[in-house]
Amino acid sequence: MKMAYRERWEAEIEEMRRCSPAFAMQEECKWGKPTYTIAGKNIVILQGFKEYFALGFFQGALLKDPKKLLVQLGQTQAGRVMKFTNVEEIAAKAATIQAYVREAMAAEKAGLRIEKKRPRSFPVPDELKEKLRMEPRFKESV
Repeated sequence: MKMAYRERWEAEIEEMRRCSPAFAMQEECKWGKPTYTIAGKNIVILQGFKEYFALGFFQGALLKDPKKLLVQLGQTQAGRVMKFTNVEEIAAKAATIQAYVREAMAAEKAGLRIEKKRPRSFPVPDELKEKLRMEPRFKESV
């Protein structure tokens, strides 16, 4: 698997690498993307999207986020990303990026995890419940 839009974000990937050379993390390729780990545990991942480049934090919901830079994508419970559109943005926020990565590393070393909601605790919309009731093969599951 190859990182989406990799060619478009090559300069941003290199800037992000320059931004954090002192961290004692191993760079690996997971899901076709540069992923940084400590003792095999995922800390951050570099991701390319059509409109932006992202630094993803696997346990980002644990971070304090004083600059309000972290964004939750979709329905993920723990993961958060920082979005960038160019190299200059990354360079300007280098100190902040380093602080957030240090905090993520510390959280991993401390073994901290987000307490995830169980799938059953998510509300099921009434429309879906009704459709399931109408379909005989799903009657037992509602």
